[in-house]
Amino acid sequence: MQVKRMLKTGAIVFAIVVLLGAVAFGALLWHIHASARRYCSIAQAAHPHPGDDVAALIDFMKSDEHSLPERNLAVWTLGRLRDPAALPALGLFYTGGPCDHDTRLCQGELHKAITLCGGTPRPSSEPGPETDEQKPRGDSREDRRRPVSSASRPT
Repeated sequence: MQVKRMLKTGAIVFAIVVLLGAVAFGALLWHIHASARRYCSIAQAAHPHPGDDVAALIDFMKSDEHSLPERNLAVWTLGRLRDPAALPALGLFYTGGPCDHDTRLCQGELHKAITLCGGTPRPSSEPGPETDEQKPRGDSREDRRRPVSSASRPT
């Protein structure tokens, strides 16, 4: 009798834990989706592209009017949207080097976004200011942008 009662209690506890885990997972997915929608709205307000959130996010990411943390959130959102149309713009900023959050978009976030959009993260084969140790830190963001190599675009 005692063993039966313990098994029944254990099964109830297990069911409650599984249910709570499923609810927590659902809440996490909802939060991620809501955050992506909110960042799309922010990008649309700053760079209107009616009906095209990806274009608004790309303009937001490229704009020097916004801080790097804000632009990194645009990169994160582009990854969540998983739209291959974002690959060329994401590739402009991907160097494959270490992150330098004070001066450049997060390379790790760019890597994830490129992968989620269906691309293969590959830095440009030509050397650029990001890898040139002699380049002074005062260079403009426009100088640091490089196009995506054709090998990283999906066919």
